[in-house]
Amino acid sequence: MTTPSISTSLFPQDYQALVIGSSGAIGNAFVEAFQRDPNCVHIEIVSRKGSEGFELTDSDTICKQASIAASSGPFQVIIEATGALTINGVGPEKSLGSIDQQQLMRNFAINAVGPLLVLRHFAPLLAPGPSIYAKLSARVGSIADNKKGGWYGYRAAKAALNMLLQTAAIELQRKNPQLRIVALQPGTVKSKLSQPFAASVEHILEPHESVAGMLAAMRSLNSKSGAHFVDYRGETIRW
Repeated sequence: MTTPSISTSLFPQDYQALVIGSSGAIGNAFVEAFQRDPNCVHIEIVSRKGSEGFELTDSDTICKQASIAASSGPFQVIIEATGALTINGVGPEKSLGSIDQQQLMRNFAINAVGPLLVLRHFAPLLAPGPSIYAKLSARVGSIADNKKGGWYGYRAAKAALNMLLQTAAIELQRKNPQLRIVALQPGTVKSKLSQPFAASVEHILEPHESVAGMLAAMRSLNSKSGAHFVDYRGETIRW
């Protein structure tokens, strides 16, 4: 399959991009998309595979990687594409009886607390003026949209993540009103993360399809107070 090129740049002028979690299917697709964008003059990547010692559950390693990336900044866009659905070989819980305390806390550590630590250390690398900090979230993190139940840890961690992004957006926009903080729902994408659950999904997206949609969604976002929560089609999701 031929990967489509980007027809419109994320920014109308030259810009620099940073992708955190670049070794995952979606993170790598973001890197490839930025490589095809003629206005993207530099791409910095951070991942567990390519960045020695980087761990979401270790603030010191996050701080170290931010310090390394700072030499190439500032960045007009930072994409944070980390996260896990299956943790230590255990997938989402289907009932209250499946709840395990340690597994639940691990879910929060990886899908909420870790990303907040990343935001804390990498936010200073954002360029002044129009800029974007985008974090992969999930529709199941929407409290208003929860109609099926189950998936306690993942749902709750993503809901917590969304609140953390909203809170951080309010703070960071006091210094830069043109900053857009975005919680992105990528759809169900063909990846190791989604593979165990793909059978029940009608349409599985290729990573480049999801990323093309998310980039288009980010291009259309207006500056506003607080964070955006949108899917890969550009549709707003209720918190």
